[in-house]
Amino acid sequence: MKHVDLFNDFLKDTVNLNSTRVKNLDDSLNPIKDAVRGSDWKPHLHGWLEQGSWAHKTIIKPVDQGEFDADLIVFVKPIDGWDAANYINTLLDAFKANSTYKDMVKAWSHCVTITYANDKKIDVAPCLVDRGGFTRFEVCNRDTNQFERSEPEKYTAWLVEKNSFSGSNSFRKVTRLIKYLRDIKTRFTCSSVLLTTILGYRITSADKDTAAFADTPTALKTIFGRMDDWLQVNLTKPAVANPFLQSENFADAWTDDQYSNFRDKIHTYREWIDDAYDEQDRSESIAKWRRVFGEDFASGAVLDEGKSVSKALVADVRRQLVEASQFAGDLVDAIKRFGASILPATFNKKSYMEAPKWKRVAANQMMSVTVKADLHRSKYGTQIVNAVNSLDPLQPGYYLHFRAVTNTGMPFDSSLYTVQWRITNTDEAAAAAGALRGKFEKPEIDNRRWEELKYRGVHLVEAFVINKRTDRIVGQSDAFRVMIE
Repeated sequence: MKHVDLFNDFLKDTVNLNSTRVKNLDDSLNPIKDAVRGSDWKPHLHGWLEQGSWAHKTIIKPVDQGEFDADLIVFVKPIDGWDAANYINTLLDAFKANSTYKDMVKAWSHCVTITYANDKKIDVAPCLVDRGGFTRFEVCNRDTNQFERSEPEKYTAWLVEKNSFSGSNSFRKVTRLIKYLRDIKTRFTCSSVLLTTILGYRITSADKDTAAFADTPTALKTIFGRMDDWLQVNLTKPAVANPFLQSENFADAWTDDQYSNFRDKIHTYREWIDDAYDEQDRSESIAKWRRVFGEDFASGAVLDEGKSVSKALVADVRRQLVEASQFAGDLVDAIKRFGASILPATFNKKSYMEAPKWKRVAANQMMSVTVKADLHRSKYGTQIVNAVNSLDPLQPGYYLHFRAVTNTGMPFDSSLYTVQWRITNTDEAAAAAGALRGKFEKPEIDNRRWEELKYRGVHLVEAFVINKRTDRIVGQSDAFRVMIE
């Protein structure tokens, strides 16, 4: 499912740089320009240009809540006799002579960086206009002391055009989402300019007003799929040229290993995106999108779902059963009075359940898995109070000892298999305690699992059997429903 509204909220609340920080960035420009104009820096100024993610409108909020980066180009006329390093070094000196910026600046290979602690970094990069009488733009490499061709204005215009082909700013939105994926997963290396260029090449004028870009999640699926297709064709690192300066290859900074890893990870994430998009069950689809983008995706929606389980189901019971029209209890009371049949089959699916990261074997190769549970007065207690069935009413303060068994009642050999447990709580008490859970939990001794009975409600325990050699799911139990009074 697409969940267009959830994607809009995710972009607005989590991915996009918030409007206050954008305004603060804009407000920082004139003081920087005034400082350069009022300094003793010798080059004659020829203009300014916002560059990079800032100019392309693909800047995102730092996932670590730290500083974000913005690029500002200052165009200058060349000075006879100056080499490339002179422009960077003297610009650094000009900022150090300014009382506002003297403790905020540092020189790098191509720019002087102004750091506003816990907010932003602005890179100010000199760009020479028509050095030596040739019509061209050149940036300065302080490390190599070389001038390097650049086409910042044309490159930005190219990305603006690509965005116009995608419709509804979806190219920019997708670029932000993929940059967020890169930063939140930290599983691949790809600079922003390289990533943005790769994505830009995946869109053409033929895409304008097509269904492939109907909305943000559809555009994401389209562009990500095209990127993966291109990567799979290129077994070794390809060139990714600046579209207006073929001599500039943005992929030069990639090592072969980094490219190979990028190719593999994008292929995996493409499978996850397609799976989430194609999933027709709402809760499972949200869970699969959260596998891609993390727990901040649809966080409000899943909290509401977990918290309101009892109210929603009891309201359904009142509508469907004449004898329940005046019923005033919660879900636990309703099950005890009207029976387990009031629970819909979809009860075992919650949007905050972590989607499995392991691939599955074919359906006809899956092993039978059943969850068994024993009640104990204390954790690791040796004396069993009694065996427990799904939806048996239980009192808080006790412990359940879970084990996963085969169709013959035998445990899974821990030398061959690991049992990953997915523990999912529901309802108001667990939500209030911040304990809805839903993640996979490692097994304890001999693939078993202990859980304390705490929160009133009906909770879910599932066992996933993973073959250690192949790292694939070879069996999954039905949900064991734990009802705590």
